[in-house]
Amino acid sequence: MASPGHNLLILLLFFMSFPCSKSRLSVDYYNKTCPQFASIMEQIVSDKQIASPTTAAGVLRLFFHDCMVEGCDGSLLITSTSFNKAERDADIDQSIPGDAYDLVTRAKTALELQCPGIVSCADILATAARNLVTMVGGPYYHVRLGRKDGLVSNASLVQGNIAQPTMPLSDIISLFYSKGFSVQEMVALVGAHTIGFSHCKEFSNRLFNFSKTSETDPAYNPKYAEGLRKLCANYTKDPTMSAYNDVMTPGKFDNMYYKNLQRGLGLLSTDQALSVDRRTKPFVDLYAANETAFFEAFAHGMEKVSIYKIKTGKKGEVRHRCDQFNAA
Repeated sequence: MASPGHNLLILLLFFMSFPCSKSRLSVDYYNKTCPQFASIMEQIVSDKQIASPTTAAGVLRLFFHDCMVEGCDGSLLITSTSFNKAERDADIDQSIPGDAYDLVTRAKTALELQCPGIVSCADILATAARNLVTMVGGPYYHVRLGRKDGLVSNASLVQGNIAQPTMPLSDIISLFYSKGFSVQEMVALVGAHTIGFSHCKEFSNRLFNFSKTSETDPAYNPKYAEGLRKLCANYTKDPTMSAYNDVMTPGKFDNMYYKNLQRGLGLLSTDQALSVDRRTKPFVDLYAANETAFFEAFAHGMEKVSIYKIKTGKKGEVRHRCDQFNAA
């Protein structure tokens, strides 16, 4: 009869044979099954960004919004049907530009031709986001691969999982904390606002009838506020009107976003709040003064985001098309 110690060892070895989901991911996941993965992604991403320079910011936003709702599983790529309103049709996701989705579609099409049924849409999105950050001047970081695509996409799951432009900073801090991110990691990740733009409706409350004593938010630099008021004068008639998140270097991934916050050039109220709140100001000041520190923190944060609640094994699938489940 086996000893209790022997049985315990057998049990331990049994459980060790089932690695945690994160350990199944690896940077060389496709080396044997799709060796052209990296080169195909590099080519598709490069061509798209050159043709449409706003692609980088769009894909980065698509990636964040996908990961924050039920994890990085490509659920935001799914289109709605008559039976299901998908994530991408939630109010906050409707402003994600079509170029971001188009890039994923192009990459998936090319990869399916080369190695059908192998590469997940979730891995395509995570890799595209990293490649684009690097392409516009940001840090390189490793993306572990092997995610499966999610089996659920529902607009009702979005509310409460993505920070809104008008949210109090305390609520945003709590939201990130609930997902395992510290205040410093949150401040670093919000630095993604160094590229891209926001629609006027997202900050119009700071420009028109702000208070009984001030037409605009006094936290704005006065000349900046004046320029934004002219830019967004007709935003109610044209909801597509927008402004760059970083007015100084809008197409370059750098630490200018934080320097702007110190000068009253933060576009959204949530941006400006970072520069004055005692919990976040030290990190804003750090990243404004030291771009290397920002890049290191952002790269670490992105690696952490990219494995948030990922699906592996039978908890997901490799979609044939990124915009619909295989069962469809």
